[in-house]
Amino acid sequence: MTTGPQRDAVRPLGEALQESPQITPVPSGVEGLDDLFYLPRRHGKRVVAEPLGGLPRYAVMQVTGVSDTGKSLLVEQFAVAQAARGERCLFVTYENPAPFVAGGLRQRAEAMGVAEGNVEHGIVLVDGVRHEILARDLSALLDTLDYALSVHEAGYLVMDSLTGLFEAREMLARDVVRPLFHFLKERRVTALVVSQKRSGHEALTAEAAGGYAVGHILDGTLVLAKQAVMSYAQARLFRRPMGDLVRLFRIDGCRLAGHDNRTHLMDITPTGLVRIGPALDELAGG
Repeated sequence: MTTGPQRDAVRPLGEALQESPQITPVPSGVEGLDDLFYLPRRHGKRVVAEPLGGLPRYAVMQVTGVSDTGKSLLVEQFAVAQAARGERCLFVTYENPAPFVAGGLRQRAEAMGVAEGNVEHGIVLVDGVRHEILARDLSALLDTLDYALSVHEAGYLVMDSLTGLFEAREMLARDVVRPLFHFLKERRVTALVVSQKRSGHEALTAEAAGGYAVGHILDGTLVLAKQAVMSYAQARLFRRPMGDLVRLFRIDGCRLAGHDNRTHLMDITPTGLVRIGPALDELAGG
């Protein structure tokens, strides 16, 4: 059957630019992260990369890593940071039931010095643990998100974790991730979605459960990793004792802004906050 040309799919660039959103910074709530994204700025005859000062607005970013690398802590900080600014953020949980997530968010808010009332008002939980249909039925999830975004006038979303939507059926990851991505882009939502790495994946790549499909479809990836200091060379580089555990961070691609390409040290403070530290080349040069 011949369907004919899809004329509505063809449009001049100038017409599309009229609907193109301005990329502005969204504070991440994570120390050391916001200055790792850049936009080109003209200064006279020169064009320079200036720090954006936050995550690019309207980006849908993957946060990936193996267990115990700080993924959930990072996205919790992001959600709390939006609430602290008087914004609304949906927090979709597939790992812990909502009451346990609420407790973690309260701890993160206390560590960040954010009033508990701001968090209670600014973060809206979507419980995919107790409501399993939200993991099995993509239409039910999108309808629920559409309802929650509209009713609560939310412009931000966290999902922990995206992997919960295609566990045990990773071959279908693209069929799940792409409609979700398009949904969030149409509604101009800025989002961080956690994606679990398998132990066999290379630590600092964008690959995660579902293969490279997730990172390929989404706007970019924040990669978190950990490794033990097992040589004297590593001990000198990381400035940590032998046998200590170090955490690493890098940005693996971002469609909406330039970004720092280097691998950075990452730290989790005793109060449970993620901090991005110096790049490894800075450590080596120091």
